[in-house]
Amino acid sequence: MTIKFKLTLMSFLQFFVWGAWLITVANYWFGTKHWSGAEFGAIFSTLGLSSIVMPAVTGIIADKWINAEKLYGILHILGGMALLYLPQVEDPTTFYYVIFAAMLCYMPTISLSNSIAYNILKTNKYDVVKVFPPIRVWGTIGFISAMWITNLTGNKASYNMFYLSAIAAFVLGIYSFTLPKCPPQKLIATDASLVEKLGLNAFKLFGTYKMALFFIFSMFLGGALQLTNMYGDVYLSEFSKVPQYADSFVVKYSTIIMSISQISETLFILAIPFFLKRFGIKQVMLISMLAWVLRFGLFAYGNPVDGLWMIILSCIVYGMAFDFFNISGSLFVETTTDSKIRSSAQGLFMMMSNGFGAFFGGLLSGIVIDKFFTHDGMRDWHTIWLAFSGYALIIAVLFAVFFKHKHNPEEVANVSH
Repeated sequence: MTIKFKLTLMSFLQFFVWGAWLITVANYWFGTKHWSGAEFGAIFSTLGLSSIVMPAVTGIIADKWINAEKLYGILHILGGMALLYLPQVEDPTTFYYVIFAAMLCYMPTISLSNSIAYNILKTNKYDVVKVFPPIRVWGTIGFISAMWITNLTGNKASYNMFYLSAIAAFVLGIYSFTLPKCPPQKLIATDASLVEKLGLNAFKLFGTYKMALFFIFSMFLGGALQLTNMYGDVYLSEFSKVPQYADSFVVKYSTIIMSISQISETLFILAIPFFLKRFGIKQVMLISMLAWVLRFGLFAYGNPVDGLWMIILSCIVYGMAFDFFNISGSLFVETTTDSKIRSSAQGLFMMMSNGFGAFFGGLLSGIVIDKFFTHDGMRDWHTIWLAFSGYALIIAVLFAVFFKHKHNPEEVANVSH
């Protein structure tokens, strides 16, 4: 196996593990177990909590004591054990703790897989900027493949999705021990304070009005980033309760329809350099926020027959909504922070959006849906999506008014996808 093929396989399996259950778990929760929406919101909040706590901790361990590829393998095997136990769980509270354990192991492997790939490519004298993106695209293909397998085997509402994910995690865990060695880099100074080791020194950026505003908006928009992953598949599946839509393609193959979102992601990544050079970072972030308004709004008015085009268009728009925010936000941090704390600042951006944002978004969305939009066990999806769309619109308007950033074409001239 060539180096590039080895890393491609790692990337494919990395996201296959996640794709096997992430989009379809709501069908299992609501359709098979009939548990409540408020408790379901807490399940997705584990992604946020794990993103806050674990990447910095595992980063320190990989930097100081253990080869990154070995730590990566151990985490996947431990996470696979938690996933393997999920089908035995019969109450939502235990389910929460087991999925939390799985996410504490899984979430840090996302950044670890990037570090391992960069390390191996650099050691073997590859051009990382040129070689890494095609490898990473196979991660998205892995995610989509898992979604399709879960749906086409009739397991989008069964516990088998967790077995599929666990098997992939074990295979990846064992496979990672065959990867080229990535010994500890020892880049963290021995006399560094705990604050520096955990990358928390970037928090001083909150002392700058513009950066504080940016991170606050990142958190509020981060609250919307997982909403369609949480509820999209079960929303499409619940059209089965409407007689005229019960046998539609959308109801049977809801997970495959949802996978258009991931396909769109890979395509919009390629468009980012053009948009950044043409419109600048602030405008691209604003486009992302308006895309979220459209993403939710189209779901609100779509249906599996004459409104199918709205559902498909919503999935296409998702790529713009998700990628434009994450990548332009990351670039804003890259071009406006001091090089000494740049990696910590990038960590802080991810912590605010995919950590605190996803945590509060997951927790509060479940409570709000249960309290205001669920009547006699039936969810009013039209109003739910409109509420989410209104939330994204308020953020977009406030961002346009309060966040000041002048477009400097030179800053993004060297953006490489």
